Amino acid sequence: MRCPKCGSRDDKVIDSRQSRDSSSIRRRRQCLKCGYRFTTYEEIERSDLRVVKRDRTHEPFDRRKLAGSIAKAFEKRSTSLLTLEQLVDEIVHDLETGDREVQSTAIGAKVLEKLRGIDEVAYLRYASIHRRFEDVDQFVDAIHALGKAAKPDSKQRELFPPDQVSHGRV
Repeated sequence: MRCPKCGSRDDKVIDSRQSRDSSSIRRRRQCLKCGYRFTTYEEIERSDLRVVKRDRTHEPFDRRKLAGSIAKAFEKRSTSLLTLEQLVDEIVHDLETGDREVQSTAIGAKVLEKLRGIDEVAYLRYASIHRRFEDVDQFVDAIHALGKAAKPDSKQRELFPPDQVSHGRV
């Protein structure tokens, strides 16, 4: 392992822990040359999982690419990094238990299924790319497909409270 600060290859492991789902190992390391501490993760590399793209080309599955697309959907949202990592772990686990070849559309559908329960804005952002929205109507249809009324924000007072509307004051 190369030190990210000085580039030295000499380090020692200070602490090792398994991840929650036991799929990877987190190691705290310290560079023996400069003393800088850093974290590394070890996980099983699944080189046999392949993605079939929309244009029928094949490529090896890339966990970082999946994590990057999900992180982009959550950009400027108040979601923890741990939640994102758990989401990626769940999706990768689901993919690894299936066939060795997986359609990119199936990966996108799985991501959307998970996002829907976590963050509706991230869901819509991801859906707009995955489903290739071409106009505003498709976006509005996706919002309606969520099937939920707008949630009142506890920090913002309601413009037309239901009791005023029912009593004819508005």
